[in-house]
Formats: sequence, structure tokens, C-alpha cells
Amino acid sequence: MSVLETVPGPARRAWRSPAVRMSALVALAALVACADLFAGRGVTGEGVLAVLLGGDGDPLAEHIVLQLRLPRLLVALVAGASLGVAGLVLQSTLRNPLAGPEVTGVTPGAVLGAVAATGLGLAGWDSPTAVVVAACLGGFAGAGLLWLLAGREKGDPEQTAVYGVLVSAVLAGLTAVVLLVAPGELGSVVQWLIGSTEGRVWQHWHLLWPWAAVWGAAAWLLAAPLTLLRCGDEQASAAGLHPGRGRAAALVCAVALTAGAVSAVGALGFVGLLVPHLALAVFGADLRIALPGAALLGAVVVCGADAAAQLLSRLLVVALDADRLTLPVGALTTFVGAGLLLAVARRRTDER
Repeated sequence: MSVLETVPGPARRAWRSPAVRMSALVALAALVACADLFAGRGVTGEGVLAVLLGGDGDPLAEHIVLQLRLPRLLVALVAGASLGVAGLVLQSTLRNPLAGPEVTGVTPGAVLGAVAATGLGLAGWDSPTAVVVAACLGGFAGAGLLWLLAGREKGDPEQTAVYGVLVSAVLAGLTAVVLLVAPGELGSVVQWLIGSTEGRVWQHWHLLWPWAAVWGAAAWLLAAPLTLLRCGDEQASAAGLHPGRGRAAALVCAVALTAGAVSAVGALGFVGLLVPHLALAVFGADLRIALPGAALLGAVVVCGADAAAQLLSRLLVVALDADRLTLPVGALTTFVGAGLLLAVARRRTDER
């Protein structure tokens, strides 16, 4: 007997409502946002609360909370939402449950663009505008390469998955070559390779949220074509949709959302791959509801991981007696995501 079956009938029926589930998820997002805001070092919880309530005039506490922690929190929320939506769009478009941004050339291409621009001195971790442009160009290049290789297969999921892994491996190799050519940039580049919200300021937020809002809205407007593409090209054609055009429009949205997130926080592993599965499990196959749900779930996952990474960093500083030790949020999402993916794969194997 599942936990839900032990709940009284009226409460169980209410929980099945998408509005109730969405409201619960919004409350969870607010909870993890508060945890992320209070988790950092430098200011105690009482100090954070004092600043939020008007403050006691401590300029250092106000700077840390309002100029460092708050924009970091907002960037984590929007980047997570972008990756969640991008992953669901990719999986729906390519009809492949493993078609996350990480394994379709999109994230590796965006990382390569940011790394190459940094190595050439055209961009840097502290120049968000140039990084957004470079990451977008790289992300579209990676998606375009996958399109050229897999386009002849007419959207075949298995062939697309194989080509996606191949393209991602090639792009990762090119990134390694760039690091060998410009080793002096390794310190700033590692943050894109692993994924980090450290040092995010209001400039990153002002660039990220309009970009995410525009492309997120565009993805939601494509919910109906995406639903048809999930059913297959034949069904989509029978319903009057041109599969190639619909798939191209959806991929543009997915690449743009991924590139924006990568330019802000780097390559956060497994977020775009696993969040769509959670969204479909919670909200069902109706993408008009599942896409906003994926955005909220992505925001919760990344913000929660950021809060956990900051708390673990504080514990490691005490345990290892280190002055400056920061656990990147990307390392945590990759570790946890890999474990969850392994558990899902084993469960499916056992069911067979």
C-alpha cells in the first residue's frame, strides 16, 4: 500500500489536482529559497533576518545579504528553472527519456563556447554579457552538429541518443584542447566545467531573468506541438503539424534556455536530465502543466542543492580546519543525480 492510499479520500482527491500540487511546489520553492539565503558564511541567521527586516545598520551584513546572497539565490532559482524546462523540451522533442542537455551536445557546446571565449580573452566569469553570447553560440553549434548527424534518421530516438553522446564527447574533447592551449585560464574555467553559483551578482540576474522569461514563455507556447511530437512524427503529421519545423522551434528554445543557464552557473550535471522525469511523474503528460512544473522543480533542485552545498562547505571548513573551502553546487548535483539515475536504471532492469 502506498503512502497516498493511506490518506483520506477527500484529501487524496485534492492532492490529485494540478493546482494543489503546483501550490505545494511553490511553497517548497519558498522554503528552499529561505534555506539558501540563510545557509552562507559571513553573516549569522540573526544577522540575515535583521537585514531583511530593516537591519541594524551593519554595512557588511547588508552587503553580504543584499549584494551577494540574494542575487546568488535568484540566479540559482532561474538557472534551475531554465534547465528543467530545457530538459523536458528536449526529451519531448527527441522522444528520448535520456535526452538531457548534458548528452545532446547542448550543454557541452555552451561550455565550450564560454571556455573558448575565456581562453581568447573575449569573455570571463566576471563579464556575463560576453559569456551569454559565447555560450549561446556554442550551444547552438553543438545542437546543430547533432542535427546534421541525426537529421537523416527522421527523429529516431535510439540513433539520436547515440549521436548525442558522440557529439557531447567530441565537444568535451575540444574543451580539453582549449584548456591545454590556455592553461592560465584554468581557474576561471573550472567553474563552468563543474557548475557554481559562487560570486553571482545582480548583473548576472539582470541578464538571466529576461532571457529565461522570453524563452520559457516560448517553450510553453509550444506545449501542444511538443505533445504531438512525443507521440511520433506520423501522429504529428496526421494532426497537421510539420515535424521538422516543430522540432526545430522546440530545439531553439531548449538550446537558448540551456545556454543562458550555463552562462550564469556553468554545467550543472543531471538537472536537465532528471527533473523532466520528476515533472512528468508529478504533473502527468499534459505539457501545458508539466512545463511550469518542470520549471518549479528545477528551481527547487538547484536552489536546494546550493543551500546544501553551502552547509556542507561550512562543515568541511570546521572538520578540515581550512580557511577557504567551497563545495561547488555542480559537484553535488552530479553526485546525487548520478546516484538517482543508477537507481532508476536498476529499477527498470529489475522490472524487466
